[in-house]
Amino acid sequence: MNAIIIAAGSGKRIGKEVENMPKSLIKVNGKSIISYQIDVLNQAGISNIYVITGPNSEKFDLNNVKYIKDDNYANHDILGSLMEAKNVLKNDVLVLYSDIIFDLNILKQILDSKEDISIAIDMNWKKKYFGRTEHPLSEAENVQLDNHKIIKIKKNIQELKYDVGEFLGIIKFSTKGSIEFINRYEGLIKTHNGKFHQAPSILKGYLTDMIQELIDNKVEVQPIMISGTWCEIDTMQDLQNAEKIFNPTQ
Repeated sequence: MNAIIIAAGSGKRIGKEVENMPKSLIKVNGKSIISYQIDVLNQAGISNIYVITGPNSEKFDLNNVKYIKDDNYANHDILGSLMEAKNVLKNDVLVLYSDIIFDLNILKQILDSKEDISIAIDMNWKKKYFGRTEHPLSEAENVQLDNHKIIKIKKNIQELKYDVGEFLGIIKFSTKGSIEFINRYEGLIKTHNGKFHQAPSILKGYLTDMIQELIDNKVEVQPIMISGTWCEIDTMQDLQNAEKIFNPTQ
């Protein structure tokens, strides 16, 4: 299995001292975010790991990973960054945001999925936002479900009659699923004009926009309801919280 970590983003929202550093290299208790990810992937037997880098790519110095440099990072968003790695987006593959830390228990639940395209969802997500004033509830990438079926994915879903969870930023593809994803994207990049779901264009699209595109076209995207310890690191508050949660001395 391949794992692709999309690490072209910076830490500018966390603070000026790290604004020119790839966010994934910011340290949590002396260890970089991406090193936490790589260690958990290795523990699960995944060693074929690709890291997509953008600005300040020279600051990466990780062992036993392969790098894919996104030289076009200024012209697209995270979806475009992922497609820079389309040659390795094949077979069974995990795609991960680079600003999340998660435990092995969560990864095992994701790997157990036998579906062609599946995404990790936390249904108990709201409690993680208590006191998170720098990254409020409205900024969560939500997933709306109807009878355990995903019908919508975007930020700040407030339709109370449905179950709503939070997307962790981890997708699992089978061989069939990865082919479907690439083929649909390549078709859209040739033909689509104007707004692309929540993005101003497909070039500025997020992964969540592409997932919604699949759902709208009746491609099955299955939820993986996870339980375990994880956190997103987007602000200084988040970093301080992560250092409490992933403290090796506790």
